[in-house]
Amino acid sequence: MAHNSPYLEPAQYKDTVSPLGHLLPSVHPKTLRDELVFAAEWVSQYLTDLPANAVSRPMAPAHRARLREVSLAETGQELGRVLDFVRDEIAPHPTGNGHPAFFAWVNSPPAPAGLVAELLASAINATCGMGENALMDLERGTVRMLAGLAGLPDTTGGVLTSGGSMANMLALATARTWFLTRRGSGDGPAYDRDHARLTLYYSAQAHMSVTKAAACIGLPAHRLRPVPTDAYDRLDPAALRAAVTADLDAGLLPFCTVTTLGTTATGAVDPLEPVTDLCRNTGMWHHADGAWGGLGAAVPALAPLYQGIGGVDSLTVDPHKTLSVPVGCGALLVPDPEHLHTAFAHHASYLTPGEQDAQPWLSHATIELTRPGTRALALWATLNHLGRGGVTTLIEHYLTLADQLRDRISAEPRLQLVAGGPWPVVCFRIADPGEGDPDTLHTAVARRVQDNGRAYLATVATRGRTVLRACMCNYRTTTDDLDLLISEVLHAADTQDHPPTPVNGGPSKR
Repeated sequence: MAHNSPYLEPAQYKDTVSPLGHLLPSVHPKTLRDELVFAAEWVSQYLTDLPANAVSRPMAPAHRARLREVSLAETGQELGRVLDFVRDEIAPHPTGNGHPAFFAWVNSPPAPAGLVAELLASAINATCGMGENALMDLERGTVRMLAGLAGLPDTTGGVLTSGGSMANMLALATARTWFLTRRGSGDGPAYDRDHARLTLYYSAQAHMSVTKAAACIGLPAHRLRPVPTDAYDRLDPAALRAAVTADLDAGLLPFCTVTTLGTTATGAVDPLEPVTDLCRNTGMWHHADGAWGGLGAAVPALAPLYQGIGGVDSLTVDPHKTLSVPVGCGALLVPDPEHLHTAFAHHASYLTPGEQDAQPWLSHATIELTRPGTRALALWATLNHLGRGGVTTLIEHYLTLADQLRDRISAEPRLQLVAGGPWPVVCFRIADPGEGDPDTLHTAVARRVQDNGRAYLATVATRGRTVLRACMCNYRTTTDDLDLLISEVLHAADTQDHPPTPVNGGPSKR
């Protein structure tokens, strides 16, 4: 059938469809092209208009109910209705993290290169789990790029994940397999005996995903050891050593310590070398959760804090935080990737690598089999667009913003700095909270700011009290947005005789 276009015209569909093709909604190639162009124009305008719009908008109960109760019609609708639905029902009510005055959590806006790449990868729709394809090799390459930025050895491999929570769970599962296999108790009665004695150590400031990951791999709460921190919110190596020694004396099996590089509450960076030394001396695995701060070694001002990063056994990094890769893109980096294969490689007769498969499939390094290629292409595109120097400049921009916000708070007598580590998070409070409960006041102030819609910040419990917390992770944020935040906080504090309307909140996305 001769035709000039590579696309089939409607009249030709009947000669090419499968027996069930009449049940599928056919889209003419020209219609698809038109919708893609229209969607691209809408996305461009949406991102352009973001700074002029409210950071977030509370959703009416009827709207929420309408979304929860969507139903499936008997017949399909035109493709254009999808964009109409997103424009009218979804886009007006985002989390708010695309707005430059959003400071609540470590949720960055999407990088332009990542947006384009995700669309392209979705069209290709390759799985990065089994079989050999270009996106799987690109994922291997982007993992090496991340490892280089993080300061890990050239041998490092790993996998991209949905985020830091999944990366941390994979890390703990890998550490468990490594530890028990070395003891000769990887299976059978010995496994049951030793698994019941495993103990895990982590900073008291660690992200909640660490304890969630521990639960997922079957560690009970009474085998978890949150380690006290010092005056700068960093894990205390002496306290860690004491806890490990006590558990060894009690006949337990310390198998892993998790350090945090950029704590969620205050941006603290745990010391690496003393923890690695202790892990080596006691036979433990050292996992570093750098979901937020894992790339600090690439920044000259932060690099001294990362002395010894090359000695960790695994590292979590979240490109969808620090690098603005679209959600969700995390990574687990392992200097010896064979440990991942030992933990996760399983085989089936219907999934047999061919002779041309030079390396183990990536599904042998994670629990996922079908894995999206969007992560790899979006990460590569973002890194390629930034370059190594751009990555450094981006992080330095956030550090500068945090310093400028601290300067503004220090110059404002009605506000008081509370805490803040080397990563760009600023904790502060109302200097004179009055006679009421200060925790209640700060929660109300944050909700008032959110409700007003011009800026957005959250609260955090640190050092025994609830304070205001602002994170810098938006490449669009300027000093004007910092001034707006200060103004909104002071205005909210001055109007607390009118209770604010509660709005949705949530923790840092991982």
